[in-house]
Amino acid sequence: MRSLVLLCVVLALSDGITRLPLERGKKLREILREKGLLHRFLQHHRYDISTKFPHAFPDVLTVVSEPLLNTLDMEYYGTISIGTPPQDFTVVFDTGSSNLWVPSISCTSPACQSHQMFNPSQSSTYKGTGQNLSIHYGTGDMEGTVGCDTVTVASLVDTNQLFGLSTSEPGQFFVYVKFDGILGLGYPSLAADGITPVFDNMMNESLLEQNLFSVYLSRETMGSTVIFGGIDESYFTGSINWIPVSYQGYWQISMDSIIVNKQEIACSSGCQAIIDTGTSLVAGPALDIGDIQSAVGANQNSYGEYSVNCSHIVAMPDVVFVIGGIQYPVPALAYTEQIQNDQGTCMSSFQNSSADLWILGDVFIRVYYSIFDRANNRVGLAKAI
Repeated sequence: MRSLVLLCVVLALSDGITRLPLERGKKLREILREKGLLHRFLQHHRYDISTKFPHAFPDVLTVVSEPLLNTLDMEYYGTISIGTPPQDFTVVFDTGSSNLWVPSISCTSPACQSHQMFNPSQSSTYKGTGQNLSIHYGTGDMEGTVGCDTVTVASLVDTNQLFGLSTSEPGQFFVYVKFDGILGLGYPSLAADGITPVFDNMMNESLLEQNLFSVYLSRETMGSTVIFGGIDESYFTGSINWIPVSYQGYWQISMDSIIVNKQEIACSSGCQAIIDTGTSLVAGPALDIGDIQSAVGANQNSYGEYSVNCSHIVAMPDVVFVIGGIQYPVPALAYTEQIQNDQGTCMSSFQNSSADLWILGDVFIRVYYSIFDRANNRVGLAKAI
């Protein structure tokens, strides 16, 4: 795999540009990007010349915000670009995986045809590797090839990034989602075929003020964000509690227990959990989830789903996750979701998982601003606003 990365770097450097002709009607940033010189320019001029996100970090290049759109509290996704000139794609920034992939024009699956597809022939910086790639998720699969190109996230320019180009996306899941692909933010050990993840390349290229990123998720359509290189105190109140990563694959931590109505209801002897931006719900072992559903008063319907009367939510108890001796209560308003076109029925956001790991997904992250610190291999949690 290292030879693939070196090949990509060598091929990219061999395309060096010695002159930068002025092109009428184009901004300096666009010209630099098209000529493959933007990254070098920004390294030597550390102040951000972009005005795309002036509200959070106006002066510091190496701390940038990537806004996320929220679809029905089920999908949070932002926009990245790949290639020269840039081709735009929407992706889920997923802490539960570690590969970047987008659909390619070689894909004939319905899921590809309904989304943006990358065209290698239209990128002057694209390099093929001849390598195949296959990734399996809990809700969908992709198969394809591996390419190498420049990836831009907000104003961070990640050169020589290996990424997947799907040639097949079987099944129905990816047909209906709003996003085009996935950008994994997990540890390198989780990456298929040993491909270096985007965030690791950002660290290796010294693009970041700090080697961490943080996530704020809102229930509004707009307002959510992932912040690369820093922490924005305007998104949380109180102090940050730090939890060591127990295993460097997922963002995995040790959890003490789960409490409802002051009673230990699950994870009674301790368990492992992951903070996963790519999962919308909270998932755990079936028996434990069943105990939680019973404790909060959720009833199972004929489809195996658990629901409650929406009018009962105000009286329903918090579900408290105890991590590192600190209690993280999640209120009923956060762990229930009203069914569209049904004013009276709300669904429980707890779900059975076939794995032993607990998955603290968006339901949990909406309540707790989450910081993923690679420099110190720890997760920070603070009460979100």
